[in-house]
Amino acid sequence: MNKINIKEKNRKELEIVCSDIREEILRVVSKNGGHLSSTLGATELIVAMHKVFDSQKDPFIFDVSHQSYAHKLLTGRWEEFDTLRQFNGLCGYTKPSESTDDYFVAGHSSTSISLGVGAAKAIALKKEENSRIPVVMIGDGSMTAGMVYEALNELGDRKYPMIIILNDNEMSIAKPIGAISRVLSSVMAGPFYQKFKKHTENFVDNFGEGAHYLAKRFEEGLKLITPGLLFEEMGIDYIGPIDGHNLKFLIDTLELARGMGKPVIVHCQTLKGKGYEIAEGKEEKWHGVSPFDLESGTSSKKSSSKTATQIYTEALIHLAQKNEKIVGATAAMPSGTGLSDLIELYPDRFWDVAIAEQHAVTSMSALAKEGFKPFCTIYSTFLQRGYDQVIHDTCLMDLAVVFALDRAGIVGEDGETHQGVFDISFLRAIPNMTLFAPRDEKSFHQAMAFASEYQHPCSLRYPRGSFTATSLPESIGFKLGKSQLLRSNNSDILFIGYGNGVGRAYETAKLLDKDVSILDLRFVKPLDKEMLLQMSKKHKKWYIFSDSAKMGGVGSAILEFLAENEIIKISVISFEYEDEFITHGNTQLVEESLNLLPKQLASKIIF
Repeated sequence: MNKINIKEKNRKELEIVCSDIREEILRVVSKNGGHLSSTLGATELIVAMHKVFDSQKDPFIFDVSHQSYAHKLLTGRWEEFDTLRQFNGLCGYTKPSESTDDYFVAGHSSTSISLGVGAAKAIALKKEENSRIPVVMIGDGSMTAGMVYEALNELGDRKYPMIIILNDNEMSIAKPIGAISRVLSSVMAGPFYQKFKKHTENFVDNFGEGAHYLAKRFEEGLKLITPGLLFEEMGIDYIGPIDGHNLKFLIDTLELARGMGKPVIVHCQTLKGKGYEIAEGKEEKWHGVSPFDLESGTSSKKSSSKTATQIYTEALIHLAQKNEKIVGATAAMPSGTGLSDLIELYPDRFWDVAIAEQHAVTSMSALAKEGFKPFCTIYSTFLQRGYDQVIHDTCLMDLAVVFALDRAGIVGEDGETHQGVFDISFLRAIPNMTLFAPRDEKSFHQAMAFASEYQHPCSLRYPRGSFTATSLPESIGFKLGKSQLLRSNNSDILFIGYGNGVGRAYETAKLLDKDVSILDLRFVKPLDKEMLLQMSKKHKKWYIFSDSAKMGGVGSAILEFLAENEIIKISVISFEYEDEFITHGNTQLVEESLNLLPKQLASKIIF
């Protein structure tokens, strides 16, 4: 299907388009999995955007962009939509290489207004203000991040023309105050109020500061019962809140905002999961879903294996029950990181700080300074957003914060923006930081016990889903900088596994005709130098198995050790990820494309 030309459609026809879009999203997401509640709720907003603006000219910038499925369907990707989040299929986020209607790659939150400001500056420099305008859609959850206010601060000062659609689907910015709020919203979104405001501004310009003061006080008095005062004080015009599912009102309001020639926030209230009653409301489980049955809403994906996240939750609950000093935080991912159970059990000790990774890291550092034992629980990919704080606020002070990094390694369908591959590389360079990783359920509990007693910054990583399913030798307790030799023989070959890579090393070894020695490295910083020196005397070919980037990763750490000790007769081959971003898709298919399945790795082993 070609692009849907909605500019020629009337309001009734646009309602039908919205209905068709919702049906298609539900059909495909129930089959493939993906983001659901937020993208259903944003349908009318996106249709209205395309009715009023032109995504080929106007930069359409979606914050996070997980809510952009309707945009994909409107821009010529209906026939491909069945491939959403599949290997070699459509990405679950905006992606310019996929379509020229996608302005920017997005996957992490709170970047959209900064992108809009940058685009507005470029438009001004090119003198294209009369033909182009950035249109930003941002959710209320993303408004918790400081980057948003950095961008708003400059935008309010520079006054670049720009439309910001605030998609408020949690009512966290402000609740409507009954009929009064509805009337005021209608008045403030209407052309009469905006014209009156402009004429008043022109009029009082002739009467000095006193008239300005009185006019300002009158307007502020009107706005005290609306949520727009914050934005207006920052120098950005505000319209709303308005009904984000009323197409006529949305289109009229966006047309009005476009003609104002200044930065405008249009505050729209929407219902998550709109059109699919089972998902309507605020339930976090419908934010991102695995395949499910449309009729009942029950998940189609059944797994008997315990996930690493479940093991983490169990271990942390066990430790928290014994030690009241143990506290923790997550950044808007309580269920995804397994911290929701802790928040429910100990609401005064465990917190969801919203989309604010920098704040999460720094606030936990202060708790460590006060003698508590914080577990800062964040996806590997999201800790990138708090990197300066890890260096400056945790490690510089040598504070005993534990960074528990969920989703380390390939995460599958979320793709490039979410693959947890860089944490070893960017954390290993920081003084005072200790890095270690469990390989299975028992070793995870032991790693957590070690972390709870360790009095310095440390980080442990673990995969999305379950650990690699294989029978591994019994795990022993964790000791700082000590590895565990799992299998030893006189082979010339040594497999070194780290974290989930240990299971992959074992699975690869099973496919070989000859035995190899296998070492669970456990600590990549500090390394077990005594064990590695011992291994260098027996084995001359070392193969590295780790779900991490090759550059700066486990293999790099091993090579640095060998160089420092002038050990030159060891051949090191790393099966870590090459220097490229990793695409989305089923994890096994992605690993197969990278030649990292055990059967593929076994063919690379040279005796």
